[in-house]
Amino acid sequence: MYKSDIEIAQSVEMKPISEIAKTAGVDEKYLEYYGKYKAKIDLSILKDKDYKDGKLILVTAINPTPAGEGKTTTTIGLADGMRKIGKNVLVALREPSLGPVFGVKGGAAGGGYAQVVPMEDINLHFTGDFHAIGAANNLLAAMLDNHIYQGNTLNIDPRRIVWKRCVDMNDRQLRFVTDGLGGRVNGVPREDGYDITVASEIMAILCLANSITDLKERLGRIIVGYTYDEKPVTAADLKAHGAMTALLKDAIKPNLVQTLEGTPAFVHGGPFANIAHGCNSVTATKLAMKLGDYAITEAGFGADLGAEKFLDIKCRMAGLRPSAVVIVATIRALKMHGGMAKTELGEENTQALLRGIPNLLRHVSNIKDVYKLPSVVAINKFPTDTDREVQVIIDECKKLGVNVVLSDVWAKGGEGGIELAKEVVRLCEEKNDFTFCYEDNLSIEGKIEAIVKKIYGGSGVIFEKNAQKQLKTLTDLGFSDMPVCMAKTQYSFSDDMTKIGAPENFTVTIRNIKVSAGAGFIVALTGEIMTMPGLPKVPAAEKIDVDADGKITGLF
Repeated sequence: MYKSDIEIAQSVEMKPISEIAKTAGVDEKYLEYYGKYKAKIDLSILKDKDYKDGKLILVTAINPTPAGEGKTTTTIGLADGMRKIGKNVLVALREPSLGPVFGVKGGAAGGGYAQVVPMEDINLHFTGDFHAIGAANNLLAAMLDNHIYQGNTLNIDPRRIVWKRCVDMNDRQLRFVTDGLGGRVNGVPREDGYDITVASEIMAILCLANSITDLKERLGRIIVGYTYDEKPVTAADLKAHGAMTALLKDAIKPNLVQTLEGTPAFVHGGPFANIAHGCNSVTATKLAMKLGDYAITEAGFGADLGAEKFLDIKCRMAGLRPSAVVIVATIRALKMHGGMAKTELGEENTQALLRGIPNLLRHVSNIKDVYKLPSVVAINKFPTDTDREVQVIIDECKKLGVNVVLSDVWAKGGEGGIELAKEVVRLCEEKNDFTFCYEDNLSIEGKIEAIVKKIYGGSGVIFEKNAQKQLKTLTDLGFSDMPVCMAKTQYSFSDDMTKIGAPENFTVTIRNIKVSAGAGFIVALTGEIMTMPGLPKVPAAEKIDVDADGKITGLF
């Protein structure tokens, strides 16, 4: 019988974080301890260490299905595999949000024998980063409403407030609220709402800022609303950005932990990729590159979301240049994309696999032909996979000039990632002509159309009347040179989650466009995408418990 992820994690003896820091080449003077097994790294290390940057490797995946893909598991197992072949490697991951931990997904610290630990801490409060982000977000909301209550000298139109409060929990009840009720002393009544913390612009800002100074400047540029004469009002106008930075001064520092095999791992920041930009912090990624010959990172959901945003937003803003991309898939998930029921996935079915494999091939083609990066397909191995099914994938990917490697890291840890590690090392030596999907000087509409046509495979874009008005406003305000962050379902290339596989001849409807001026990108909302998810009928929280000794069970 298989052990659960948390049972595996609790069975492995962790090394003191000071030892992991030594392995990573981090001097004691940069360490800020959070107990025995966690530490923050002072940002001064980025200026003090004058090392040549290591190779940057991105791990991405096909569009997710209920069968699971194992992107984070593969990322961690690949790092452990590279250490087994003697490479100096660090891994950089996102922090999990409490919403999915207690909702559908459960934890996000890898799985099986490819995990980062202490997994309970990482999945729950960790070092308090998300609490700090929520506090900074809600301080700005409080100062905004207080300004209006105290006389509104900035002439803010309460009907044009765009800043929401946030909480790191899936709570649909808070999507739309009316607040300020109960009489004059209790505020100004208005319609309001909450986002989940990972959708807050402050999360994106924290993950894109490269210093405290940059963080403060970005926070000051946040647009909270508009005046009665249509002028934007910022956090700096409210004089809130200094106090917000004070709340975030520790949160901006990367968190150091370890894999089950003792590979140093930075776990820092956690924007969702379906509603935000889906990447861990720039500071953690740059630090991993500074300290390692190889830095491995992942971006959320499928390559149409996470990889696109990693390459077109994060790499563009931070001046990063990836050396290789790993695209993770499972045979089970590809059979689901081919229309096979989840209950039948254990049976060999090459026809369903052939119907579903175009999803993988479109992602592979995008990385190779649009972004011009070397890539490998990693098949996350399941016991039910057959040799014939594996051969089908090898044959189809070979037509695109991309190799396929079986990854068995869930069951074997780093040992199961050695072949993938060797292929990644080989790819990193290949010449690449990394390019973006679109140029800065394209219009906002042009950038959205480029993503839809080049990456999603769609035929065009429909802008609803509201979105057209917002396009004009944001263009007139001078924001058209920013990259675009698409808010879209993760389950499909299209904006319709039921269109699995590799749909064609579809249009994407943009219903809302807003600017995240501090983060530095335009957000285009499609379909029914929600910035505050809800809990499922049976939340994962029902199975989570703690015994009399404080030992947690039920996390997975």
